[in-house]
Amino acid sequence: MSAAASASPTPTSQNPPDLPHEAPGTSGRKKASGTKGTPGGKGREPADRRSLRERLRQDRTLLLLCVPGILYFAVFFYLPLAGNSIAFQDYQPYLGFKGSPLVGWDNFKALLEQPEFWTAVWNTLKISAVQLILYFPAPIALALFLNSLISNKTRRLMQTVVYLPHFLSWVVVVGMFQQVFGGAGTVTSYLNDHGVHVGNIMNNPDTFIYLITSQSVWKDAGWGAIIFLAAMASIDTSLYESAAMDGAGWLRRMWHITLPGIRPVMIMLLILRLGDILSVGFEQILLQRDNVGRDASEVLDTYVYFHGVVDGDWGMSTAAGLMKGVIGFVMIVLANKFAHRLGEQGVYQ
Repeated sequence: MSAAASASPTPTSQNPPDLPHEAPGTSGRKKASGTKGTPGGKGREPADRRSLRERLRQDRTLLLLCVPGILYFAVFFYLPLAGNSIAFQDYQPYLGFKGSPLVGWDNFKALLEQPEFWTAVWNTLKISAVQLILYFPAPIALALFLNSLISNKTRRLMQTVVYLPHFLSWVVVVGMFQQVFGGAGTVTSYLNDHGVHVGNIMNNPDTFIYLITSQSVWKDAGWGAIIFLAAMASIDTSLYESAAMDGAGWLRRMWHITLPGIRPVMIMLLILRLGDILSVGFEQILLQRDNVGRDASEVLDTYVYFHGVVDGDWGMSTAAGLMKGVIGFVMIVLANKFAHRLGEQGVYQ
């Protein structure tokens, strides 16, 4: 018994089994150090409690990169908002903002009494409706097609081909369509030679809406597909593999996996499109306005340009532009609330 007792370690020399071993000399440093908010803590502050000056100094490179974008929006978007006061004035350029007399709502009343304004509104709504039905699904369909390609080389080639028209100006695009669908265009001449008389498509007021919609699809569908391709890339590939093992074909995989996966992006872009529903392409329509006439091509953007810049009726044209902005803002708010009712995030919470 005495030998066994002497062989067993004493309680003071035995380390508790549940305590981790510490490196020599570290316990003293732990006691001396501390954090802000603890009694006696005078050590370094956590990273999330740094002062504003320290965070600005650390992120100064990223902030400098943001300066050009901030200046662009400030100069060309936010500062011009002060010019909306012209809508309530009988504005005269030589008198300026301060010298021009206030007329209240007279510009809006005169605007609503003009038949030309309602013609522009009606044409804008018709073009927006056709583009919403025909143009908005085009980038989605193109993204689905590109995403279904197996060969990476073929996919990259197709992406490059459909992206390039976005970088062409509307002057070039309209000129190309004139060479193809004009009175002496390639397609028009071919159809006329084979007994199909279509006339000059570029000068037909009845098909003008579909003409500018097809131009928008050809020019910007490839560029718009980038966002949807990025959304498709974030979908878990194991979902496709599981669906294929269960016998689902490509159509069912697209309907039950791909489209639900990109639905939040689709709804967000649809909301933004509804907010911009009264903007249907100023430069594109202005270049073709003389071909089809004012009755078929006059929209709100061209109405503001011709009555404000050309005719000098600054107050009434600014009132038209202000009404357009207010309607777009209301459309975004209503569409975003509707998205929340459907359980989607929308543009903002």
